[in-house]
Amino acid sequence: MEKIIFFGLVIPILGFVLYLGATAIMKGFSAKNANKTENNDENEEIEVSSSDKNKLSDEIEKLNKLLNDGILTQEEFEKAKKKIFHHLDLPEYLLFSQFYF
Repeated sequence: MEKIIFFGLVIPILGFVLYLGATAIMKGFSAKNANKTENNDENEEIEVSSSDKNKLSDEIEKLNKLLNDGILTQEEFEKAKKKIFHHLDLPEYLLFSQFYF
């Protein structure tokens, strides 16, 4: 009789503990997969960002060449530079930095 009561209590409790463990493990796997997806998205954003930097560098170099050749004035150069920065949604502090090539 005591064995029946013992196993009647232990087996459901053991089953419940196993259920909790399995659900926790499954939540961990799903969180890990979600994190991998986020990291992949961030890597794509970084690649886009580096291509924007290359575009920015190319545009600034072209503008600087025009400035050095006397085709653009310093004022026109600054306006064009601001337009490029605003188009790429870059931080405001970069707008007023000097570029030397």
